[in-house]
Amino acid sequence: MIKIAIGSDHAGFELKQSVQILLNKRKIEIIDFGPNGPDSVDYPDYGQMVAQSIVSKESHSGIVICGTGLGMSIVVNRFPGIRGTLCSDVLSAKMSRQHNDSNLLVLAGRMIGITLADEIVQTWLDTPFEGGRHQRRLDKIENVHNTKQGEK
Repeated sequence: MIKIAIGSDHAGFELKQSVQILLNKRKIEIIDFGPNGPDSVDYPDYGQMVAQSIVSKESHSGIVICGTGLGMSIVVNRFPGIRGTLCSDVLSAKMSRQHNDSNLLVLAGRMIGITLADEIVQTWLDTPFEGGRHQRRLDKIENVHNTKQGEK
């Protein structure tokens, strides 16, 4: 069974609740890192927990939500092996999976509505990675991360 880690800040809390309903309907196991309410919190704390859950293989993938998605994108992509993609439309969600093998979806809680978010999440979940030439490119990205500064 697929296990998805999820987290947000206060600006993404309402959308997180909606996404969890969708995931529950699809019988996907959720690891909810919080928050448990709409009180002000710091997005790096929640992005870090979700990213670490994927890196440690506690979860298969993740979804994080903040106001614009920008802060969460910055945080989660600091972790090795994380390919966090901010998606505000269905095509971006599709391409993030097909070409980039995204393992962490970032949503903007103050920028998209519940209906669009559901479409984005469903597309992201249902779209497989194409591999092939795209894998070669992902390998190059991973090599950038693994290369020490100053090496060629």
